[in-house]
Amino acid sequence: MRVMVLVKMTRADEESYPKDPRALDDLAEMGRFNDLLTKAGVMLSGEGLAPSSEGKLVSFTEDGQSVVDGPFAESKELVGGYWIWQVESMDEAVEWLKKSPFRDGTVELRRVYEQAEFADGYPQPKA
Repeated sequence: MRVMVLVKMTRADEESYPKDPRALDDLAEMGRFNDLLTKAGVMLSGEGLAPSSEGKLVSFTEDGQSVVDGPFAESKELVGGYWIWQVESMDEAVEWLKKSPFRDGTVELRRVYEQAEFADGYPQPKA
């Protein structure tokens, strides 16, 4: 199964992280973790994301679309980066995440639907 791993952060995290003296050490530690995932055949892809100040929100309604430039002040949580992992189960993904260098924050794990699951319409969530 493929799992998307979403690394969450706040606006305060976005603003403080580049200035944090530990940032380079954290990146090196994350690089070592990424190497471990890659060598194990778990990591299919992954990237860090630019701050929300460089992003845009596009909203759609029946009346049309609207575009809001970042930063997204009203957002409580932002996605700071992601991975796509190939694992046998969600439990395996959790075990890999426990080996990560994270010391603070929240990481969300979500199963990625496979194309075959749409053969009979929209897939039903697994129990």
